[in-house]
Amino acid sequence: MDKEEWASVPVEKRIFFNTEADAIANGYTKEGQTQTPSTDLPDGTGKKVLFDNTHGQTAGAADWVIDGGFSDFAGALRADHFTVDQLERTIPFTYGEQAVTFDKLKDYDVFIIGEANIPYKKSEQEAMLQYVQNGGSIFFIADHYNADRNKNRWDASEVMNGYRRGAWDNPAKGMTAEEAASPAMQGVQSSNWLADNFGIRFRYNALGDVDNLTDVVTSDQSFGITKDVASVAMHAGSTLAIVDPTKAKGLVYVPTNVEGWGFAVDQAVYNGGGRAEGPFAAISKVGAGKAAFIGDSSPVEDSTPKYLREENGSKKTTYDGFKGEANDATFLVQTVEWLANHETYTSFSQVQGLQLDQPTQTLAMENPETSTEPQTEPWAAPAAGYKWYDPTTYAAGSYGSSKEAPKQIEYKLVHQSTLPNQSEFKIRVELNNLDPNATVSGLKIGMYVSGGQQVAMFQNEDGTWPSSYNYSQQFSVTADIFGHASKELTVKINPTISGDASLRLKLGSDNAITESVKIGAVPVEIYDDTAPTTTVVVDGVSGENHYNQKDVNLSFQATDNPFGVGVDRTEYRIQ
Repeated sequence: MDKEEWASVPVEKRIFFNTEADAIANGYTKEGQTQTPSTDLPDGTGKKVLFDNTHGQTAGAADWVIDGGFSDFAGALRADHFTVDQLERTIPFTYGEQAVTFDKLKDYDVFIIGEANIPYKKSEQEAMLQYVQNGGSIFFIADHYNADRNKNRWDASEVMNGYRRGAWDNPAKGMTAEEAASPAMQGVQSSNWLADNFGIRFRYNALGDVDNLTDVVTSDQSFGITKDVASVAMHAGSTLAIVDPTKAKGLVYVPTNVEGWGFAVDQAVYNGGGRAEGPFAAISKVGAGKAAFIGDSSPVEDSTPKYLREENGSKKTTYDGFKGEANDATFLVQTVEWLANHETYTSFSQVQGLQLDQPTQTLAMENPETSTEPQTEPWAAPAAGYKWYDPTTYAAGSYGSSKEAPKQIEYKLVHQSTLPNQSEFKIRVELNNLDPNATVSGLKIGMYVSGGQQVAMFQNEDGTWPSSYNYSQQFSVTADIFGHASKELTVKINPTISGDASLRLKLGSDNAITESVKIGAVPVEIYDDTAPTTTVVVDGVSGENHYNQKDVNLSFQATDNPFGVGVDRTEYRIQ
């Protein structure tokens, strides 16, 4: 309504509100406002998702790649009919390259950034903003403050916000001259990039474990993202501060009086928890594009890391968050569905019926330009010879290393599709890619449900049973000449347990493999995919060079494995 139209409205019919948000909350709309979109989100048919693996996503214990620690997430997106790809650097690289460009992003509907630990150059930030302004969407997955996985003084929250806490005037503050001059730090500039462009920024708090965050907005206030989502898990994470409610909106919140992370470097909890602490997960609408945010990678990860640690070559341990806890999988896939759904409104203020958030009240110490560093960084000294900015120093088997990777043991758990809870049954543990005749000791297997309760017992070597549901006794296996080893275990599951569970094999204290399984009142199946062993006996006179001088008799002796179904027949062919 222009000034002339307003002047023509009688005074007694004019209604005044303090803010635009108040007017919208009372059911009034303005020109250009749209109806609330449907809560039924389209699947990924015809849509493409790109994961970033160019900014330290595999640093430290992280393994946020689509064929590693984010493989369950990537697989669920593919099952939802998305095309899933990954942005990689060409090895060898120096981090001086501009890995993220508009041309690399423009053909994708969603760009997913899992815990970046290398800061984005200003040119890369500009490329991402151009991508969003042209209708693309970005999913920012961060973590708690000081989750500095490569010990470069930058954690994911700082990388995504655009500035390092306590280092506004110098992004390389505290670094050696070699670090500061490295290609990785060239083109990096401090800015309030996330808040200025997306109306939100990650707080530098550090919250503890909450298995079920149940303060989830209703699906009609989340564009369908939270449909069938009762809770989301958090294991040491951060929240976000809403800066501009017309751009950003919270979806999931931590409880009041939430505990801080035990290793936090400041007070950990900034506003006492609850909604005042800011959302744990949120979304943003920026022009034609969108964004989403979550303050922890734990709900996204799974237990299948691909790479070794770049610092020292040791094995990583990741956990089953995506499938194993709360409604993480549903929430994350539906978040990507919303991000990939191109819609015409350019601001949340244009959506009729949508309740806008209030800006999050932040502390004085959170002001980007004047923030301070609570303690000297990095949190620990890097291993001798390791340089986060120089991939030539990375250990063999880590992402970015040009060194030949060491041989990795392949683990497999063989069992029927649904595990019976009323009868004893067998599980076979298989190891491949071992050295011939090598022995692996310290193995143990367990089965647990959400929350960690053990629900199975495994028969001891002497045929007795343990007195409680827990991990098996430790056992060893020895490889044959082909590097294969296996062991059968007899199992009993708590008969009162059914539904989803996790089956985990450990090597010492490390997680070797974890699988999601189903438990139910089903009959025992004989699962035998190991062929019998056949020995050929030759009866005849052997001549020179092992040629036989006369006719010979051949006999075949076939023996099945101890838990097999037996030998059906032996087939042979004479050439």
